[in-house]
Amino acid sequence: MTYDLYIGDRTFSSWSLRGWLMLEKFNLSYRAHLVGLYAGTMAEELATVSPATLVPALRLPDGTVVGETMAMAETLAERHPQAGLWPADPAARATARWLCAAMAAGFGALRDACPMQLQHVNTMFPASDAVKADLARIETLWAHAASLRTEEGPWLFGAYSLADAFYAPVVARIVGYDLPVSDAARRYCEATLNDPAFKAWRAEGLKTIYDPFPYDMGVPVRPWPVDA
Repeated sequence: MTYDLYIGDRTFSSWSLRGWLMLEKFNLSYRAHLVGLYAGTMAEELATVSPATLVPALRLPDGTVVGETMAMAETLAERHPQAGLWPADPAARATARWLCAAMAAGFGALRDACPMQLQHVNTMFPASDAVKADLARIETLWAHAASLRTEEGPWLFGAYSLADAFYAPVVARIVGYDLPVSDAARRYCEATLNDPAFKAWRAEGLKTIYDPFPYDMGVPVRPWPVDA
């Protein structure tokens, strides 16, 4: 079975990155369709995927359309129980769902102040107290996930799971704005940056040149730490 995944600009669309990783990382067959999120053509291009109005959107082989990444995650896990999208351990699995829901619904200060961009690192970015509070909460959740690991690996629960797909854009924000986090969190960020799937997503996004760049934060920049 092959899915149709509708995504926005790879350099900026954090939600699209999550949806794409759900399919790419678990070897599920799909066709990716790039929607003009920044070109102003999204509404027209999603007209055939009604009632979806945002990216990502997933069309199942039977034509059913699923929007919102949490719904997409549960749908794919239900349809592919052997793919290991959620951790096998029941406690870890329940916690992974919790972490994904927290990501989908929260951390508004981080999202608003630090829109995802994968082009460069903004240095000397003035993180607000609210952003720092979001980072502290994220680190608490990551540490809790690590305490439940039943297998080895660099990911939140040892092996890669949907939780890592959901937090990949958080990693992009931490790195892209040089935000202050612990050494343990930094190691997790490095695992994400060096993941072949993440690097492939970023490399594809860099093929599009934006002039002007949508998110000029008015601070010095330096190159992204890992080559695409």
